[in-house]
Amino acid sequence: MNGEIKAYNSVLELIGETPLIKLSETVAGFPGDFYAKVEAFNPGHSSKDRIALHIIEEAERKGILKPGDTIIETTSGNTGFSIAMVSRIKGYECILAVSSKSSADKIDMLKSMGAKVYVCPAHVSADDPRSYYQVAKRMHEEIKNSIYINQYFNELNIEAHYLTTGPEIWRQTAGQITHLVACSGTGGTISGTARFLKEQNPAIKILGVDAYGSVLQKYHETQEFDKNEIYPYRIEGLGKNLIPTATDFEAIDSFTKVKDEDAAHMARFISRTEGLFVGYTSGAALQATKQLAAKGAFDENSKVVVIFPDHGSRYMSKIYNEKWMDEQGFNDAKSLSETQHIEYIK
Repeated sequence: MNGEIKAYNSVLELIGETPLIKLSETVAGFPGDFYAKVEAFNPGHSSKDRIALHIIEEAERKGILKPGDTIIETTSGNTGFSIAMVSRIKGYECILAVSSKSSADKIDMLKSMGAKVYVCPAHVSADDPRSYYQVAKRMHEEIKNSIYINQYFNELNIEAHYLTTGPEIWRQTAGQITHLVACSGTGGTISGTARFLKEQNPAIKILGVDAYGSVLQKYHETQEFDKNEIYPYRIEGLGKNLIPTATDFEAIDSFTKVKDEDAAHMARFISRTEGLFVGYTSGAALQATKQLAAKGAFDENSKVVVIFPDHGSRYMSKIYNEKWMDEQGFNDAKSLSETQHIEYIK
């Protein structure tokens, strides 16, 4: 049998064009139609594949990155995995400074991709020499022929989503989208997507999701950085204790804060009902959508897209682990009764 072999040259060709999936039971009773943009369908299982590939290829195009160089980045885990994946394929060394808040699963995945990982304390100020920001900067200064991705302050973070995520959602909704709900950490996903969508239709509402313990919502509302807003929280990849320039606050209409516990239970609820095994921030995004619906943010004509940033496999030692949930005080009689029954037959 003669014919052309249909194969991709590498997993990098699979980045983007993630599916839009209509939600059902999780949004029962909400007015309007709700759709999840499921970024776990990227080969690195998160939206961060988009920025890793775009930033690295732009650095190559500009001659900043050459064969044998080292790529350095700060990450809560997902960006690091994507950068490690792209680095492996393209032949670069990869060094990652990771927050200690990152799940053990994420850290193990980074190591499995051959990255050198430095785990830094999460609950220190951004300018503390032990913070993952400062550790990455120091590595960059010390290592010759290295580049620092610096996703929090890199305009290319926004550009990657302006060029891909925004156009995809516009096409997939046939221009009918009325609201976008997206988590904000570095701010690249929500900002780039928002810029593109607002250019197509300025009436589209861009609804950001923030965490309690983060400064983003108050900064958006007051343009003031308030250190009193900062305290430890558990959700990874959401919120910040600094103001990233990769966040275009003018493109965002409002922020909604969510609680750690609510986001964890919502992620588990999505997995049980929609058959989508999602991460902690996906739970946060839909929890914010629920809170917005309760406040009357949507009507029967609303077409709402909620970005689910990553995959549940990154959180097996956290929100999908009963011991961890117990330790956080997140389990109660109701939630425990809803978990999967497991019985060992001897």
